[in-house]
Amino acid sequence: MEKVRTFIENNKTRFMEELFELIRIPSISSISEHKPDMIKMANHYKESLLKAGADRAEVMPTKGNPVVYAEKIIDPTLPTVLVYAHYDVMPVDPIELWKSPPFEPEIREGHIFARGADDDKGQGFMHVKAFETLVKTNNLKVNVKFMIEGEEEIGSVSLGAFCDKHKEMLKADIILVSDTGMIAKDIPSITVGLRGLAYWQVEVTGPNRDLHSGLFGGGVANPINVLSKMIASMTDKNNRITMPGFYDDVLAATPEEREKLNKAPFNLDNYKKAIDVEDVSGETGYTTIERTGIRPSFDVCGIWGGYTGEGAKTVLPSKAYAKISSRLVPNQDHEKIARMFEDYFVSIAPNSVKVKVDSLHGGQAYVCPIDLPAYRAAEKAYTKIYGKVPVPTRSGGSIPIISTFEEKLGLKSILMGFGLESDAIHSPNENFPVENFYNGIETITWFYHYFAQDSK
Repeated sequence: MEKVRTFIENNKTRFMEELFELIRIPSISSISEHKPDMIKMANHYKESLLKAGADRAEVMPTKGNPVVYAEKIIDPTLPTVLVYAHYDVMPVDPIELWKSPPFEPEIREGHIFARGADDDKGQGFMHVKAFETLVKTNNLKVNVKFMIEGEEEIGSVSLGAFCDKHKEMLKADIILVSDTGMIAKDIPSITVGLRGLAYWQVEVTGPNRDLHSGLFGGGVANPINVLSKMIASMTDKNNRITMPGFYDDVLAATPEEREKLNKAPFNLDNYKKAIDVEDVSGETGYTTIERTGIRPSFDVCGIWGGYTGEGAKTVLPSKAYAKISSRLVPNQDHEKIARMFEDYFVSIAPNSVKVKVDSLHGGQAYVCPIDLPAYRAAEKAYTKIYGKVPVPTRSGGSIPIISTFEEKLGLKSILMGFGLESDAIHSPNENFPVENFYNGIETITWFYHYFAQDSK
């Protein structure tokens, strides 16, 4: 491993330039006009993997966006690591809040600013460069496979069927993922739990057309008013979700587990300052760490209807819409929750409106044991680079496909994230510290080193 750091140091500029090439492709999976960009992005990743040293790499079709598969099998009797990442990114709206064009990456104050800089092009590409480093320095001691998809930001809708179809090809001992974060820049952590997700779009319809608010206001139900009241009724004064049966399957953490969870480094004042809020909010009786890690939540992600242009238009709208998500915890089934919400939300609507609920996507929660050889290898790798034993944490975010991997491939996933809360993923001015990009590459190389040792 002596040559590893030298190789990374000598190739830092090239690594960054190649990452920028990926970022410049606007691979937004949720917008149909970017379909050509998805194909372009997949082919670019394929070529990057071949140049890095893969013996085989191809763009494989699905019903949606293609999956990039690559592999290097040095000895079929050795352990195999399956690397998962995604090449699609979120939309950039609102574009006016970006300080630089979202697909023209630039480095400012030690951070890469661009859409996908962290989620997940920056973190995903670390694995390609770590793989290349090990291949070129003759330090790769295990087999490596890559599965890089283009639909993670829209729920990985095609990947489950892909896994079913290619189980033999995807056989491995562990899945390695970098799509999560660290507690802080100097406090490494390994994510051992992810919340699940249920996501809906709702439509509330009142009159059959937009009406004059003076002639009809007060006499006809306003769908926006009704929708707002319905949403407000979904949580009580203690911020608990009011849907009957919602908490029935929640696997509650024990007092001992909650105590350990709250020992993770966390400064509430810094947390509030970072997002510019006077106070936090959430379910009564739980800390912020618990609320975002081991408790379910209910949030409106978008709401619209009526006239929203410049100036005034006195209109009573015909329709109102909202996008709503619920983060779920272990033992809650996202399909069951999706059905429960649809039934309940329709039931609480007044007769003056009609309600339609569409379930868009979802996924199960995930928990990883900390006694796996791969977890120990990741722990040693972080310790090697950061000089500190990483803290096991539960993430409030969701990567629905991780639980699907366990269901369909029978594999656990190790979540080695290097992002920070300040990276503003999914938001304007998404960024990723340059130092974390390079540290991530080196840490991943040491993961392979220790995994090869511990798996003997």
